[in-house]
This record gives sequence, C-alpha cells and structure tokens, in this order.
Amino acid sequence: MTATIKAPIPGTFYRQPAPGDPPFKDVGDTVAVGEVIGLIEVMKSFFDVKSKVSGKITAFLVENEAPVTAGEDLVTLAD
Repeated sequence: MTATIKAPIPGTFYRQPAPGDPPFKDVGDTVAVGEVIGLIEVMKSFFDVKSKVSGKITAFLVENEAPVTAGEDLVTLAD
C-alpha cells in the first residue's frame, strides 16, 4: 500500500532543520506516526510537517526550499 504526506499549509518546504544540518529523513528511511519529516516556513515562522501514517519513504516529490501549496503531496511512503 502506498501513502503520501501532504503539506498542511502553503509556504516553503525545508527538508532539514537548518542550513548545513542533515535532513530530517531520506529516501529509504522509515517514518512513524507523528515523526517530523520537514518544515514549512510561512512569513519567517516554521511549522513541523508530521507524518499521519507510518511506512518507508520511497520518494520526496518536492525539492528542498521549494514553494508548496496546502494539500500538495510532499513524500510517498510504502508499507
């Protein structure tokens, strides 16, 4: 079964907590419910993007620092 993690709000998507830091997650990593997989910045405020499902990351569908819209697919997961 495949699932996706969607952007909860519009803004800029970041895969790591700060420039130069390692990403929260990479392709092939497992994710548990509630785990942070990235951040979305809106007007200098940062919001965690948390997974609502568990699984293994198969792809990031947006690039780091890319603009995203609310409801846009960010990550695909497999069981």
